[in-house]
Amino acid sequence: MSNIVVALKDEISRLARKEIKNQTKALRKITTQHRKAVAEMKRRISELERQVTFLKKQLGREIPSQVSEADVEGIRFSARGLRSHRKRLGLSAAAYGKIIGVTGQTVYQWESETVRPRKQQLTVLAALRRLGKREAQARVEELTQKSPKKR
Repeated sequence: MSNIVVALKDEISRLARKEIKNQTKALRKITTQHRKAVAEMKRRISELERQVTFLKKQLGREIPSQVSEADVEGIRFSARGLRSHRKRLGLSAAAYGKIIGVTGQTVYQWESETVRPRKQQLTVLAALRRLGKREAQARVEELTQKSPKKR
């Protein structure tokens, strides 16, 4: 009698496994599709994040230049005026240079009249004249957050 009970139990469990397998097949298929969709979305998100960071960097580099290239000829450069404007904004030469896109040493050389800024830098300097103190501080903070110090 025990052999019939064991055989019956084995057959019932085999049929139950088969039925469970048939029932879960559709669920597995849907789960696989969802996993593929999630992986594709993750790839797309990382690609978009890379594009956003690139565009933010590009936006940070551009200083709104309301001065056209034709007006560069009319721009006069004064070392004393540059120094007073930098001091008025409350910026160090390094911070002022970071906004312009040059080093602090270059700003010091401009102020000491050892060198003169190029035409492209003159347009940036002219556009920088329109910045207020708060706006300049905000721009410096934004630029320092984007590019941490290298070791």
